[in-house]
Amino acid sequence: MPQFLGDMIGQVSCQFNEMMSMDSSTVLQHPRRNLGNRYRSQAARFVKLANKDPSRQEENLAWAEQNAQQAVLYDFTDERNWRCLAEIKSLRKDGDGLRLVLEDLFTVLGRDPDRLNQLIGVDHLKVGLELLEAAFLTDSLNPDSWFSKMDENSIQSFAKRCTSLDFTDQRANIIYGRRLERIRQSGQEELFIELVHHLLAHRPANHELWMELGRLHERRNEIDQAWLCYDHVQQITPSNEVRDLFLSRLHAKMDGKSEVPWSGPSLETRSDFLKRMQSLSHVSRLEEKETEDEVITDTYEVTQRRKLENLIESGESAEAFFMARSLVTSGESWAEELMIKAQKSL
Repeated sequence: MPQFLGDMIGQVSCQFNEMMSMDSSTVLQHPRRNLGNRYRSQAARFVKLANKDPSRQEENLAWAEQNAQQAVLYDFTDERNWRCLAEIKSLRKDGDGLRLVLEDLFTVLGRDPDRLNQLIGVDHLKVGLELLEAAFLTDSLNPDSWFSKMDENSIQSFAKRCTSLDFTDQRANIIYGRRLERIRQSGQEELFIELVHHLLAHRPANHELWMELGRLHERRNEIDQAWLCYDHVQQITPSNEVRDLFLSRLHAKMDGKSEVPWSGPSLETRSDFLKRMQSLSHVSRLEEKETEDEVITDTYEVTQRRKLENLIESGESAEAFFMARSLVTSGESWAEELMIKAQKSL
């Protein structure tokens, strides 16, 4: 075996072990550009080797593909990594593989049904790379490039589109979270607040985005809304006492100015908030399977418990979580067990 190839195999093996030793959610939630660049460079070197040595072309392209896949895994925010992987799939005449790359990209871009329909019945080896470039041209992964092309009409169209997209993939949450941050920085705070709830409804475990929203509400002196955000952060990460610290800050400001210190939003406000988040978390509506007799004879607890269990079993953990929290807030203590179960599935 050539020394160069032996060294590369050893290096890839070490990096693969490094990847396996890391928590996958951490890798996805925090793109690591340096590793993405490193793997993409290695993929390019193997492509060059494949071109120089036709007798070992397939072997070198296989190594190139593996490195390109790692580049996308470590940094899905860099269009060059997606382009590299797609081009290697094309070189290997892997039409099905190229289709899967495009499907994964469209998942990162919010699983737009219209875009996914473009992949049906087409020759991906002929048009796959064109579809990839068209996606980047209209929907850049770089938030600055994306926002630079936006005018008022485009932003309104984007806002409308956000209401129909699926943000359950945490990578989509990151991409759109960065886009919404650019909208907030442009001064459109109301639009930011409206749209960010769609992201948080689909990925309620995104505590960093909840924190950002809570800070914004706090700066705007929207006390109830800030508390709801901080309370959610502390609910999903109990070690983070952000809600309690917020109350301490609030009471310090009120000291000497109010005889009755603020202790949290009303039960109605909390319930309305959780029900709204539950409604926004819908990706696909479950069909009701209850018969008329069951609706009449079953108790409220039984019917609500069944709905929660059906949601959890079907993978709608976000909706189940907000529904269970709403029930617990309303005094239905039996729902706490299902709330914890749904939270673990987020």
